[in-house]
Amino acid sequence: MDRQRRLFLQRAARLAAIGAMGATGATGAAPLPAAGLARSGWYPFRLGVASGSPLPDAIVLWTRILSEPGNPEAPAPGPVTVRWELADDQAFRRIVASGNASALPELAHSVHVDVTGLRPDRWYWYRFMLGDAVSPVARTRTAPARDAMPGRMRLAYASCQHWEFGEYAAHRHIAAAAPDLVAFLGDYIYEWGPYDAAHPSSARRTSESVTLADYRARYAQYKADLQLQAAHHAAPWIVTWDDHEVANDYANDRDGALDPAFMLRRAAAYQAFYEHMPVRLQALPDGYAHMRIYERYDWGRLARFHVLDDRQYRSHQACARPGRGGSTSVERACSDRLQPGRTLLGATQEAWLAQGMAASPARWNILAQQTLMAQCSQTPVARDGGRFWTDGWDGYPAARNRLLDMIRRHRPANPLVISGDVHSFFASDLQRDFNRAPSADNPVLATEFCGTSVTSNSRPQSRTEQYLAMNPHIRYGRSDRRGFVTMDLTPQAATVLFQALDDVRDAASGIATAAAFTVPNGRPGVMPGA
Repeated sequence: MDRQRRLFLQRAARLAAIGAMGATGATGAAPLPAAGLARSGWYPFRLGVASGSPLPDAIVLWTRILSEPGNPEAPAPGPVTVRWELADDQAFRRIVASGNASALPELAHSVHVDVTGLRPDRWYWYRFMLGDAVSPVARTRTAPARDAMPGRMRLAYASCQHWEFGEYAAHRHIAAAAPDLVAFLGDYIYEWGPYDAAHPSSARRTSESVTLADYRARYAQYKADLQLQAAHHAAPWIVTWDDHEVANDYANDRDGALDPAFMLRRAAAYQAFYEHMPVRLQALPDGYAHMRIYERYDWGRLARFHVLDDRQYRSHQACARPGRGGSTSVERACSDRLQPGRTLLGATQEAWLAQGMAASPARWNILAQQTLMAQCSQTPVARDGGRFWTDGWDGYPAARNRLLDMIRRHRPANPLVISGDVHSFFASDLQRDFNRAPSADNPVLATEFCGTSVTSNSRPQSRTEQYLAMNPHIRYGRSDRRGFVTMDLTPQAATVLFQALDDVRDAASGIATAAAFTVPNGRPGVMPGA
């Protein structure tokens, strides 16, 4: 057994044991008294609080004990006991659940409390306490009962929030939109930064995250932002990851540099993700080397959210450059791209998704996933066969065909795909053959609404206009604005608003609706208007 593999297995076994202790509340040591942390100016909740993974009777509450986000030194050498409360009212006169949780140094003193026994379709307020310090009070809610048909729910979703590329005004507007649920579709952090110049568009990237300490520091930097905290405090979140939570364009066990120790790095990044997200993990069989995050969430019978992972199980990108991994853009000479066995989700996740769609009772079936699903050729397909970016679904056309065949076979009601990653707003009709017009034997099977980035930059709008001309199934595209998306669901229709910031560099930026769409019940396809 080689040394890297041996170190990997030793670390995984140790983290699995630590994760088990955190889940049961056992620490193996006496918790550090809160009084031992008291000192002038010390406040332990600088990263705010969060909630997520809502069920009809349960919600996950999160915080991390850290007084100085820019200081990597741990707040205590051992476990810390944190108190928590959940109430029916913002003033905490009617506390419905409370308890103590262990913040373990091995997990960066993060806290995950899975509060169960709650009432469905209810708003709650929660807070954490350590000594005399009280966290911000935040709002969360449970999902409706499984057999209920809510009259309305509001979803907000976003992705790609590179710290150096702008302010997080989008999150302030997400909070103001008063969503029932927030979905974050990947690139919560970027693995590199800060930059060596004031303007990232012309600066050199430095300080790439590799170790667990590196990733923890990046999360602390991001989560200290008060506007991001406001979006977490407004509603529960469901989350998935994309590449930059680990490394640019990584695929399964391979990064762009083909680093033989990459799986150690991936395990560190996955652990840091868990430490900073309000997620519910069922088990940690080998530490954080492999971590299942794909999951489904039902909003009564109104909506089922199929939250996907398109990084951990994918085939390597096709036709990579010699000596490299990662993505490129390829033309018809790349036959590997077309191989039928290539997968973006992995066989187990594909089967899980098929079962979830076949058995879904929901009026709306929403695939919450990372990147643009619609074909987006960079050159005219009819002229030269097209040119395709290999990191997205265009690099895995057989996998996309299987998914669309799955929709056609199982006929889940009103399939909608929500996406991020490409730093652009796109609204698209999804069909089995993108190179032919819709017809009886090539129907529109689903509707895709891809959100732009919170901050990360994109291509000029003039180039996007060229893409639209070459890909008529993409009915709308806008790459020059940053922001997020809201989706209002009723039993009768889905209403989608592309929300665009006035100026991503302005923390006080206003926002406006760049485009609005409606999808009526039973009629897939992009329809302008709200």
